[in-house]
Amino acid sequence: MISLKRYLDSNSMELGQQGEAVPQDPFAVALDVYGSALLEMGNCSLDACPGTGDNLKQSLAQLKAELSPAIGHEKLAANGDLAAEQLRGWGRDAARHYQAKAREVKEMLLTMARTAESVSARDHHCAGQMNAVTERLKAIATLDDLTEIRASIDQSAAELKTSIERMTEEGKKVLDHLRKQVEEYQVKLEEAEKIASRDALTGACSRVYVEGQIEKRIESGAPFCVAIVDIDRFKKVNDAHGHLTGDELLKQFAGELRSACRSTDIIGRWGGDEFILLFDAAIEEAEAQTERLRKWVCGNYTVTGKQGAIKLSVNASIGLAAHAAGEAIKDLVARADAAMYQQKATARSKAA
Repeated sequence: MISLKRYLDSNSMELGQQGEAVPQDPFAVALDVYGSALLEMGNCSLDACPGTGDNLKQSLAQLKAELSPAIGHEKLAANGDLAAEQLRGWGRDAARHYQAKAREVKEMLLTMARTAESVSARDHHCAGQMNAVTERLKAIATLDDLTEIRASIDQSAAELKTSIERMTEEGKKVLDHLRKQVEEYQVKLEEAEKIASRDALTGACSRVYVEGQIEKRIESGAPFCVAIVDIDRFKKVNDAHGHLTGDELLKQFAGELRSACRSTDIIGRWGGDEFILLFDAAIEEAEAQTERLRKWVCGNYTVTGKQGAIKLSVNASIGLAAHAAGEAIKDLVARADAAMYQQKATARSKAA
């Protein structure tokens, strides 16, 4: 990443028409640094995830092209917000991309392991058949009128039987080892998938996981609803007591959500102090559930602050939306988000 201080130090003066040093406009320098940073982030995204980085690189380059000394503060702020949104979107796309690749690797590993297991099982079965043949050969060798043949066949059969027994034992060991490996693969992959599907801080489902669950329900056509839950005035908690206290509140809040939700409900962290809930129900049932949730999760929380334990009175705004036929995830969540902000605005007006 470009160092702003080093960039300013090296570019703070430029030569005038007579060769004298003329100070550069700090805003123009900062704008140039910001534009260079956009291009560098685009290059880094392509290196980090070639499958999704090209789109981000082009989008950031377009934002860079829109920069000029006359851009104005409002348009610059909008440019920065759009860059941040594109970066977040790229992060989610990259996560889904690598999640898909991980599933492909999982399927290949399990296919290879099960194929090897099948081959070993077949060899084990063949060994059993060959052993039966040697037993028949030994029976033939008991004929009295074939003394020399009997001795020869008896010896060969004994040697063959020994070889078969060794192959059977070795095949059994290989088969047992492969079965154990398959079980270990499955356990490790399930653990990796579980970690990838969880938010590291709160233990709630990750945003990528919830989006995947929503897509499954859209494909199935079953009725469902989503709710966006936002902790009111959470920024003030961070500002007054620090981010560690804010993190502890988020963890406790997520725990209360889990306690209040049903086993069929999906709870995910959408970002920051926002959570998303997924209900496999029609709007009437989902409304009753969100009202019960509100009463459960809102109230007093005890967290650790800079000076020790502190009590916080926590309220939350909840926006609910039922999925409409043909509606995309983005539009569904946008409606739930708008309902949440409407509820937040109503609460503020009542408190005023």
